[in-house]
Amino acid sequence: MKAAVLHEVGGIPRYEDFPDPVAGDGEVIIEVKAVAVENVDKAFAAGEHYASAKYIAELPAIAAFDGIGTLPDGTLVGFGNPRLPYGALAERTVVPEGSFVPIAEGIDPAVATVLGSAITGMSVKTAAGFVPGETVLVQGATGVAGRLAVKVARLLGAGRIVATGRDDDQLREVLALGADTVINTAVPDEDLAQAFADARADGYDVVVDYLWGRPTEILVRSLIPDSFAFPKPTRVIQVGEAAGATLSLTADSLRTSGVEIYGAAKGLDPQTMGEVYGQIVEWTRSGQLTFDLEKVPLTGIEAAWRRTDLRGKRLVVLP
Repeated sequence: MKAAVLHEVGGIPRYEDFPDPVAGDGEVIIEVKAVAVENVDKAFAAGEHYASAKYIAELPAIAAFDGIGTLPDGTLVGFGNPRLPYGALAERTVVPEGSFVPIAEGIDPAVATVLGSAITGMSVKTAAGFVPGETVLVQGATGVAGRLAVKVARLLGAGRIVATGRDDDQLREVLALGADTVINTAVPDEDLAQAFADARADGYDVVVDYLWGRPTEILVRSLIPDSFAFPKPTRVIQVGEAAGATLSLTADSLRTSGVEIYGAAKGLDPQTMGEVYGQIVEWTRSGQLTFDLEKVPLTGIEAAWRRTDLRGKRLVVLP
């Protein structure tokens, strides 16, 4: 079969022949239909992810670890955890029984690869208890997940949406997606703090944070009141760390600001996940929630892997 094969740590997967997978006991062959290539896939291949050691211990190997495909009976499923050295970026792969879930009818395989990114936007409700009419700040709104979070917040009934990013052209695109106000974080610290203060109006009720690091540190600092007050809660949902894995919190930034910090997984259980997934599917089928994709054939994986011009689109490879 054809596959995207990684030969060295930090290398670029190459389109070439690879032995067909053979299912063992308790395994099933998946006919791959679509795979989203994300930053985490590149981090694995570069040896930069905390779990890379397992992946790069056996090379050559096929890149990526989850995708959309069909079972031998034709059922469309989302799959993960392929048996090494098999990965997702191939015509076929092999996974353990139970490492796949059915995809709802009427969802295109390429779109199905991105549904998980939309689910993180639903954390405003599952983790922070969002109420329609509240103000939502999306930190890192120019990326794939951030743009979807803006759309989800609007569909959930946000009264006002503030969005941040580092590129003015992309921030204008985010305005068109439903944000009311945008903030460019690529400015000096004092200017960024002032921008957060100017945009908050009656306060940020929920912050969906894909950045962490410097922008969030400045945001929290900007929420410290100038005088004694009963603070309005600001529920910060930690989702990603595109701007850094750590931040420094002064005591008063929590003591007097009303900031509450949650992880994105707060409030999730099998029932809640089913409800969230069902809502995303409903919006997708109706056309209320749309996804910006850049589809490329598996034959073009080498050039696609190097691309840096996607501007909020998700790269989806079609074997």
